[in-house]
Amino acid sequence: MKRLEVDRTKLSPGMKQYMEIKDEHEDELLFYRLGDFYELFFEDGILCSRELELTLTGKSAGLEEKVPMCGVPYHSVKPYIEKLISKGYKVAICEQLEDPKNSKGMVKRGVVALYSKGTIVDYDMLNSHDSNYIASVLDFKTNYILTYADISTGDLYLMELTYNKEKLINKILSLGIKEVVLSDEGDLELISLLKNAYSLEVSINREYLENKYENIYKNIKDYRFITGIKHLLYYLVVKQLKELEHIKEVIIVNPDDYLRMDIHTIRNLELVETLRLKERTYSLVWLLDKCKTSMGSRKLKNWILNPLKDEQTITKRYDMITKLNEEFIILDELRDDLNEVYDLERLCGKVVCGVLNARDVLQIKKSLIYLPSINKNVEKLGFPYEVEEFKDLYKLLDNAIYEEPPIGLKEGYLIKDGYNSELDELKKIRSGGKDFIAALEEEERKRTGIKTLKVGYTKVFGYYIEISKGQAHLVDPSFGYERRQTLTNYERFISPQLKEKEALILNAEEKIIELEFNLFNEVKEEIKRKIIKLKEVAEIISELDAIASLAVCASEYNLVRPNIIKERKLEILEGRHPVVEKVIKDDYIANDIIMGEEVNTLLITGPNMSGKSTYMRQLAITIIMAQIGSFVPAKSCTMPLFDQIFTRIGASDDLVSGESTFMVEMKEAKNAICNATEKSLILFDELGRGTATYDGISLAQAILEYINTFIKCKTLFSTHYHELTSLQDNFKSIKNVHVEAKEQDGKVTFLHQVKDGPVDKSYGIHVARLAGMPDKLLERSNEILKIYEDNDKINTSSGVQVSFDFESSVKEENKVLTKLKEIDPLKITPMEAINLLYELKELDK
Repeated sequence: MKRLEVDRTKLSPGMKQYMEIKDEHEDELLFYRLGDFYELFFEDGILCSRELELTLTGKSAGLEEKVPMCGVPYHSVKPYIEKLISKGYKVAICEQLEDPKNSKGMVKRGVVALYSKGTIVDYDMLNSHDSNYIASVLDFKTNYILTYADISTGDLYLMELTYNKEKLINKILSLGIKEVVLSDEGDLELISLLKNAYSLEVSINREYLENKYENIYKNIKDYRFITGIKHLLYYLVVKQLKELEHIKEVIIVNPDDYLRMDIHTIRNLELVETLRLKERTYSLVWLLDKCKTSMGSRKLKNWILNPLKDEQTITKRYDMITKLNEEFIILDELRDDLNEVYDLERLCGKVVCGVLNARDVLQIKKSLIYLPSINKNVEKLGFPYEVEEFKDLYKLLDNAIYEEPPIGLKEGYLIKDGYNSELDELKKIRSGGKDFIAALEEEERKRTGIKTLKVGYTKVFGYYIEISKGQAHLVDPSFGYERRQTLTNYERFISPQLKEKEALILNAEEKIIELEFNLFNEVKEEIKRKIIKLKEVAEIISELDAIASLAVCASEYNLVRPNIIKERKLEILEGRHPVVEKVIKDDYIANDIIMGEEVNTLLITGPNMSGKSTYMRQLAITIIMAQIGSFVPAKSCTMPLFDQIFTRIGASDDLVSGESTFMVEMKEAKNAICNATEKSLILFDELGRGTATYDGISLAQAILEYINTFIKCKTLFSTHYHELTSLQDNFKSIKNVHVEAKEQDGKVTFLHQVKDGPVDKSYGIHVARLAGMPDKLLERSNEILKIYEDNDKINTSSGVQVSFDFESSVKEENKVLTKLKEIDPLKITPMEAINLLYELKELDK
């Protein structure tokens, strides 16, 4: 049964109300509150029963057949919402908007919250280490305006991008954006790539928010920027029902202020996740993140993805790291304090978006306790931060909120005694009422002589007097009891005195819950008034935490302060790849990377597994660490600032677009060659291996010549084409280096040491031996290799005999197997078995 095919005139009033609300939320799965359950109907119910593994039932709705339905308990709905969002669905929560006791007819209902990948504000549903961005993309035909926000923290950014779809998608992926809002469905290619190739949630919005949150863009003059902001704000405020008071002002991002890296570079260098397992562990951010707060972890990740080009800011971070390591006692105190600070950024988001509970308020209060100590240590260090201490707000929260409140806001026990006189009076009535009940029970036992008499309470019947069946005959009419309920072993009664007190107590309980809820909202509003200041403190704490983390890493990993110079000279002595060094069990072999003014390219030769790729990656990692303001893994480091890093490392087909390894190689190489400047770094690992040998050599040589003639940027180029090493004779800017290996008794040992000059031979067969290839295959490989080595030039028409009868070799090897198959172990004696074993050994010779 489909929702749009139903005759609505026959529906029950409740289902008509559902249909009207669902009409406004076609794109969302509507969780419709009925009593203690959220229920989903029609297609929503069928889909959720499958995705959430729920039982699909039916509900009578005035039609001839029941409406498809499934449901989940309201108090445990969060895991179900999380699962649906992770699968790419949007969810709308529909609640009762009035108390059923006070309503006539149908209870008014409405959608109070919407969830999608890019609009989650509850940090229980978010990765604490990652930002959660939603972005608007506007196409102005000459450029793109990308506006993106993390509403869980209140951060809003905007950047202008060149009119290049590939670069747009690259930026969306590198930022880790979860949801993209477009202005129309016209660009089908973009929509298809975002949704199908990269599994991003795509929404369409044609409206723009007017006359609200204008302070966000009050200092912006460019109408395109304002339009982009209004486009995203409309989707968030009108479509997603979000409040955005915690967004102070949009930040205009100029990509030229940062070292640029495309998504391939970020992935190849394993900056935030590993290539193979797509996990954070063993990535660069994993190594450097020793932050004590979630805010610091997110800040550090942002720094790693956006290294700086401003020498002044970089130097300030170096100075702070130096100061922290000199004042190591203060560093320890500061980190101890930071460890007690909760995620203030996302707590601010919960305040504004209306999902704050009392336990969240306690987290804010506990965080505020440590601000004075943090501020004191910041002053001692002389850092350029001023941490507001919020003493008045702390006092308010300390006086107002119970230390162990419930999660719900309408369960009572939120507000402390002494905070509000009216609340205290109601609590006395409630407490006195309970004392009265206990006293009444004792008094009635004495008055009636019935020892089994008890006074109890249920939500259905209220307070009652309960007497066992064995003594029920002792109830006298003079007692004034009125029979209310008969159970198997008990009779229940009420009395006028009991009902009078019940009304007083129950009214007090209801009033307490309502008053506590209102008082909590007043406290929340007070926090809301300080939200911008709290966000500023959260920003300071995130930076302090990130810097402190880098300081700890500098000490723990034996890192050194880089020397930034204007000249194009690169001199890294005893450089190391910090992640590899941390992970491997053996001692790490450090290597120099020296490229003077005149050297643009290091042409690296050497066997597979010898460490060429690691050597290349460690240079890029060192540059990135230096330009985020971190110390670097080396004995010493002198370097200029770079503007871009391009990499082509590893081989992989693009299965989505159906492109081969070689096509992917060429596209990534083209991207580097067409966009690199003299201040860029290019890493090409075995470029050209995806095609025929002559094609590969020709392309590799042409690329090297082009880079050294026209671009003249620093380049590391690893290759197995030994023919390329002769380029050093024609280009002074190309220098040969190789990774050394030692061969002894037919076995090869990789020394992982980089030395000047080209490699003298290949070790491919030795690597195959290490991989466990069959001995006969390796013997034949050596025979073929000798044939090739005896020829100055590989020429397939020269009559070289390269065929080999593998089939006869396999048959020879199978004599032992054939003999074994002839043996019946149940029919031979021990002596025969020994003789057979000897015979088999002879066959194997």
